[in-house]
Amino acid sequence: MFAACDIEEFEGANLKCDPERAVELRERYEGIQGGYHMNKKHWNTVLAQKDVDDALFFKLIDHSYDLIKSSLPKKEREKL
Repeated sequence: MFAACDIEEFEGANLKCDPERAVELRERYEGIQGGYHMNKKHWNTVLAQKDVDDALFFKLIDHSYDLIKSSLPKKEREKL
């Protein structure tokens, strides 16, 4: 799993993040917080209606996906 969100009342998403980058993002953006109900070392909650623009949001989604993909066994990565 690389993302979790409520699709009915989309307010944001929980996204996996490199721990060092996660801290930097939380310090810089009000709309990025420790992952709600997740391990806050590895997950951020990114709020859509705050100071995070769409381009950064999409970049963080890609980053989350890449982290999960890189942790998969080679055979599973090749299927993707």
